[in-house]
Amino acid sequence: MSSTSRTRTPAASRTRTTVVSLMAVGALLGAAGAASADGGGSQPSGAPTGDGAKAICKRAPKIGKRIDRILERLNGDASQRGSVARLEQRVANAKSAGHTQIETYLNDRLTFRRSLVPTLEGRQKDLADVNKWCASHDNGANS
Repeated sequence: MSSTSRTRTPAASRTRTTVVSLMAVGALLGAAGAASADGGGSQPSGAPTGDGAKAICKRAPKIGKRIDRILERLNGDASQRGSVARLEQRVANAKSAGHTQIETYLNDRLTFRRSLVPTLEGRQKDLADVNKWCASHDNGANS
């Protein structure tokens, strides 16, 4: 063997690995600190910059149609799937058949479905106000 070759001990190898790792961590932390100092007061890139008026004005007609369609279905007669009247009929059928667990389940669904009607009617009125605002503010382009 030549005199220039060295043998490394396990302790020396661990020490070198530890030093290299600590230097890498230090470099990463230093870069992160510099990056946060540069953009200290700015918002993150995904943060909203406005209230989204332009987007709401653009989507308002579709939202209105959706609300109208759902209210029409909810207020339909017993032959209309998804209507309050149809669910009321199903509750009555379960009660007359003596299926108390089914009746309870359907009655809970009926309670929720009935609560949807005034909620959607309120949204419909709010949307009408939004449409008026959009018409008078160039569809939110200046917001």
